[in-house]
Amino acid sequence: MSRAVLSIGSNLGDRMAHLGLVLDSLGPAVVAVSPVYETAPWGPVPQGDYLNAVVVVDDPGVDARGWLERAWACERAAGRTRDVRWGPRTLDVDVVHVEGVVSDDPELVLPHPRAHERAFVLRPWLDVEPAAELPGRGPMAAALAALPEEERAGVRRRDDLVLAVGH
Repeated sequence: MSRAVLSIGSNLGDRMAHLGLVLDSLGPAVVAVSPVYETAPWGPVPQGDYLNAVVVVDDPGVDARGWLERAWACERAAGRTRDVRWGPRTLDVDVVHVEGVVSDDPELVLPHPRAHERAFVLRPWLDVEPAAELPGRGPMAAALAALPEEERAGVRRRDDLVLAVGH
């Protein structure tokens, strides 16, 4: 079994189409998709708001490295470039967690080292897995509750936007 949690986000171009590209690419591996949230960008670069969601995937034929490679393939398909750290992105796909895997590989640190600090990851993840936990971090609901109010308030659910496989 290779169950993983992916955080997806876009703040350039057709943001919903970029998020939908991930679902279409992952197809039958998609187990659950969170609601879409709109969030302010992280980092020092001025840019527009992101649309974010979390996708839970499962495919016994894909290991942690395989999820990373599939994430990169989705980003390439959306025209993602890595010109500026924390800069605007057509698509960002982060492997947050792969069940049973802890890794300190510089290309794929698992669990994601900052997931527990980011409301734009935690809020949608808890929508699809309310009991989510990360090794060494504990329950993600407690991590979300521990974040500053302004961080949590900056993650706004967009019920008018719905992601689905084959949208």
